[in-house]
Amino acid sequence: MPYTIHLHVDFFVASMRSRGFSSDASVARAMEVNRSTVTRVLAGELRPGRAFIGGALTALAPLTFDDLFTVVKVPRDASDPGRRRTATRHPKPDRERPRSAS
Repeated sequence: MPYTIHLHVDFFVASMRSRGFSSDASVARAMEVNRSTVTRVLAGELRPGRAFIGGALTALAPLTFDDLFTVVKVPRDASDPGRRRTATRHPKPDRERPRSAS
């Protein structure tokens, strides 16, 4: 089984507020990630990645990984928000052949 990382959302939000971060945008700046990344992770639409984890540990120091996150096993076929998706290959359109002058 693969593993994934889950954020302790309520604790993260309480910790950011107690450190004076009043919005997703303000904590995102301190974490050096996009605001949308913070918003999507908090909403459960995206798993926390390296940049989010490193930024959270830096912006919310002295909190530790174990304070903010949990590593959990997930079934391989589980629908997991934020799972990396492979690009869909679309066939190249047929090129129009030049018409010969008749």
